[in-house]
Amino acid sequence: MPAQPNPDQGTSRPRGGAGDPAGDTSPGTPRPRGGAGDPAEGILPGAARPRGGAGDPAGDTSPGTAGHGGSAAPRPRDRNNDPVRDASPVGGSGDGAAPGAGEAAGQGAAYRAGGEPARSAQDIPGQATHPAGGPGQNTAHPAGGEGRREGDRLRFVGAATRRIARGIDLDEIVLGLCRATVPTFSDAILVYLRDPLPVGDERPVGPVVLRLRRTDRLRPIDDLTDSSSTIGAGVDLAGAAGATGELDFSQLPLVGPQGDLPAAELCEIRPGGALAEVLRGVRPVFGSSAAAKAALPELLGADHPLPRGNRAVLAPLRGRRRVIGAAVFLRSPERPAFEQNDLLVAAQLATHTALGIDKAVLYGREAYIADELQRTMLPDSLPQPTGVRLASRYLPAAETARVGGDWYDAIPLPGSRVALVVGDVMGHSMTSAAIMGQLRTTAQTLAQLDLPPAEVLHHLDEQAQRLGSDRMATCLYAVYDPVSHRITIANAGHPPPVLLHLGGRAEVLRVPPGAPIGVGGVDFEAVELDAPAGATLLLYTDGLVESRLRDVWTGIEQLRERLATTAQLTGLDHPPPLEALCDDVLDMLGPGDRDDDIALLAARFDGIAPSDVAYWFLDPEETAPGRARRFARRALTRWGLEELSDSLELLVSEVVTNAVRYAERPVTLRLLRTDVLRCEVGDDSPQLPRQRRARDTDEGGRGLFLVNRMTRRWGATRLSSGKVVWFELPLPGAHERR
Repeated sequence: MPAQPNPDQGTSRPRGGAGDPAGDTSPGTPRPRGGAGDPAEGILPGAARPRGGAGDPAGDTSPGTAGHGGSAAPRPRDRNNDPVRDASPVGGSGDGAAPGAGEAAGQGAAYRAGGEPARSAQDIPGQATHPAGGPGQNTAHPAGGEGRREGDRLRFVGAATRRIARGIDLDEIVLGLCRATVPTFSDAILVYLRDPLPVGDERPVGPVVLRLRRTDRLRPIDDLTDSSSTIGAGVDLAGAAGATGELDFSQLPLVGPQGDLPAAELCEIRPGGALAEVLRGVRPVFGSSAAAKAALPELLGADHPLPRGNRAVLAPLRGRRRVIGAAVFLRSPERPAFEQNDLLVAAQLATHTALGIDKAVLYGREAYIADELQRTMLPDSLPQPTGVRLASRYLPAAETARVGGDWYDAIPLPGSRVALVVGDVMGHSMTSAAIMGQLRTTAQTLAQLDLPPAEVLHHLDEQAQRLGSDRMATCLYAVYDPVSHRITIANAGHPPPVLLHLGGRAEVLRVPPGAPIGVGGVDFEAVELDAPAGATLLLYTDGLVESRLRDVWTGIEQLRERLATTAQLTGLDHPPPLEALCDDVLDMLGPGDRDDDIALLAARFDGIAPSDVAYWFLDPEETAPGRARRFARRALTRWGLEELSDSLELLVSEVVTNAVRYAERPVTLRLLRTDVLRCEVGDDSPQLPRQRRARDTDEGGRGLFLVNRMTRRWGATRLSSGKVVWFELPLPGAHERR
């Protein structure tokens, strides 16, 4: 049963700031609340908070508190015969407190400098005083005052540690320590951390070096908005103000890059030195102690002045396994010195800060690993194959989940073709990213074998089953041929691609949906479609079109409409810029549309004109190299590239001769004129040629040596029906053509 209010206690008990545990009153008592905000604001100096509520450690005062007329009134009790706590604010008593005494007492008696005694009424500006025995007489109670100060310390430590704990990275945690302690606990702070910071069980190699990570200090008086602000209340305004009303900061040690006496930026800890001994001891020490007098000059620099008395505290920052830094708290001469209990406060702040830094370093390492894993799983840059232009985008699901299973790829194939791949592994974890990397590597290997798209998906399905029974993914694999202007697409449960035509019409391609990779026991079907020059193909993952607010088909229709609108804005006679098109597509995402990773791959089909292609079949006989030279000469004459005849004829003769030697079926010869002159020779032999250094007595073995020396690039690719050997020659005046 709740206690009833005592009729003799006529003073209502106002509450402090939001979240203040002190000041709990009985039912029915009016409770004006403070402003919502930082929990620390309710306990910082300058916050007007009457004390003595239920739950306040300092609320229980000793008997004999003066009442009206100076006579000691008996202590009021509630219905349970328990003493009723004094409801008067610090510095005043009950009904005899002058108007405004609560606010003044809150400004003067809040926790100053970690244990500054509560000031008397005469020391508080605006506090009404009365002669002894008159109204408002306040008899000091050392036990009650000490209890109040301890309560202030506890509330300050609680609010400060909550502010430190808010940080998720290193800078936020260090900033939280500085903002929580200056000016409430100290006038200045310097935070030193090891450089580099050890991660986990790493053991440092070489000397231990501390680097000044951050400093903070009181701001000049010009920055203060009023005398009751948090920063101004951290010092004795009455004692520090001069005749002009400004604070005297001449004796305050200025630190940081803006200070006149900056502290040392780096400090190397000498083994067995004074600083090493203090850090090894873990516990904070006063600056006036013998150990700190020798350690602080080593840390801050020999030229940095130190305040006298107990106005400096050196607190080691110890993480879970080792000391990772140190914090130095400084007070100006105008403030009371640190007390013994303030060392406990400093120890609590240092412990919470060090543990938070440890966690932040581990989190930073994990984020770095995740970023590196995702970066290496995706292509650093896209190739620029002949006849097609490419652009891509990748967005993680959220900043806190930087890895996922979405991927894209573009793989050059023989015959100037290119394979376009986009896939999505279920999940957003490191496991999903690892599976994605394995599937992407498998797709690249299968693409180099020049397998049909349906066969590639079939082998990917088998690989996913080998990785585990629950390894499922969707994938779309397409092969574009710029010579024939055709594209072959196979789908494994992936959203269909969208094709934007040159005239501005956007259509969703009808491709067989197929089953996801990893299901097993299903066949994949491929479809061959036209890929007209100037058209743009958009491949994407479901994160672009599906979210909690819309289904996948609604998102696909919105994407189609967005592409058509963008094409109309840029004009119907030319396609929109590829990079700008990707950005515009991502702009369609709303605030609630980022539930999944997004991978986007756009391909602009330029194609190769039929007039720039020459193609022949050669029977595998001795006359084939001679016929190949004549065909190549005619093509160069038609293209106006006669000056390349000698080089091309020699190279074609060498490659065709090697192909005829091992081929059983007709050999193919194709010349492509784009930004380079490309020659491709194909045969049915799977054995790839290898360049070797011929001996002086060898009659052969020098053909590929000539190809390597005379061409811009060359290579050999194994196909399902044999192989293709290709090389490229730069065109005369190619830089002018570009």
